[in-house]
Amino acid sequence: MPKSSHLASQGMSHQDVLARMREMRTDDARWQEGRTWSLVYNAGEELRRVAAEAYTEFMSENGLSPLAFPSLRRFEAEVLTIAAELFHGDTAAGTMTSGGTESILMAIKTARDFARAERGITEPEMVLPASVHPAFQKAAHYFGVKALNIPVGADLRADVDAMRAAIGPRTVLVVGSAPSYPHGVVDPISELAALAQERGVLLHVDACLGGFLLPFARRLGHAIPDFDFAVPGVTSISADLHKYGYAAKGASVVLYRTPELRRYQFFTFAGWSGGLYASPSMAGTRPGGAIAAAWAVLKYLGEEGYLRLSRQVLDTARALREGIAAVPGLKLLGEPSLSIFAFSSDTLDVYALGDAMEARGWKLDRQMSPPALHLMVTPAHAAVVQSFLADLRACAALLASGAPAPDGSAAMYGMLGSIPDRAQAEGFLLQFMDGLYSAE
Repeated sequence: MPKSSHLASQGMSHQDVLARMREMRTDDARWQEGRTWSLVYNAGEELRRVAAEAYTEFMSENGLSPLAFPSLRRFEAEVLTIAAELFHGDTAAGTMTSGGTESILMAIKTARDFARAERGITEPEMVLPASVHPAFQKAAHYFGVKALNIPVGADLRADVDAMRAAIGPRTVLVVGSAPSYPHGVVDPISELAALAQERGVLLHVDACLGGFLLPFARRLGHAIPDFDFAVPGVTSISADLHKYGYAAKGASVVLYRTPELRRYQFFTFAGWSGGLYASPSMAGTRPGGAIAAAWAVLKYLGEEGYLRLSRQVLDTARALREGIAAVPGLKLLGEPSLSIFAFSSDTLDVYALGDAMEARGWKLDRQMSPPALHLMVTPAHAAVVQSFLADLRACAALLASGAPAPDGSAAMYGMLGSIPDRAQAEGFLLQFMDGLYSAE
């Protein structure tokens, strides 16, 4: 057996392993300080500890077999019941998944198989607003469902008339977001659902981001449009527990209006010499820790806890939006009213602005079409509103004066945004990913 240069002949001590890991994370995003505006949904150390201890308690259990681990089956069933109640799904049924992408994959696989069995469609299509998460494009690629990407309206929401025109005899699914990730606006779900019913197709609501925020925002008096199973015609919903549910990664739910529809998600195989095989979702092994931690966080917070965190998030987001809109040269995109939004500029290079902010320790996502910077607000950001806005004002003023921005990703985003051939841009991304996953 050839010797590995990376697998040492002798193991390290427990203390040395942890010390080395902590050393390797020194350049990671500083999410604990509220300086990261995506990827981590930080609701404080106490809640993180609850999730971590619950996860560790069930770290070795495998949710593939509810017969071997009935505790996990009960945890999952209770999580799904809570989600169904939040989304007005009296008859809803679903499963937990590893995250929003798997939930979306399962919803599209279900729609494809339902349409094949019930309508005889063998070359399926789905109609999407162009703002939907790329997981829908991934699902189209994986499952052979043609994605028809429809430009959004001037308000950045799904264009119902344009989507109506795109529905044809092969359409198996229409999709709306609540809210869309790029701009934080909720698509007109009621109108899309009526359209789907009119044309006899399924409608999926991607609430991966907002699912565990919107119901509590409504109870706090925010004007939240109908988006869930209370809307006739909504047939499935995806919602991430590890976002505003504050559970450990990776935990999401996908729910269907009826158990009969959910059956098209399941995979069963009775011809294996290893025994009968049944899998509820994409994954085989399903980490018990993620299921247990989701249950623990839901039980720990309760309705009061979610209302408290939601109020903090929404108040913080409003203060940030107002502060950003007051910075000369900056403007919000659309009319976001929740916890995620993007801002752009007609006079400043926002990618250079992002690099200038990153030099001060702030991690903001970059967006294209149009160039913009993106924020996703969590409870941890309540403590940094003023310092963030002060740095933003200072960086914007420096760029407006003609001062150069620090080196960063501005050149790459500017170059990629200017390439008219998307295949060429995607080729660059493939090359970039090859480099990222090299141990060297």
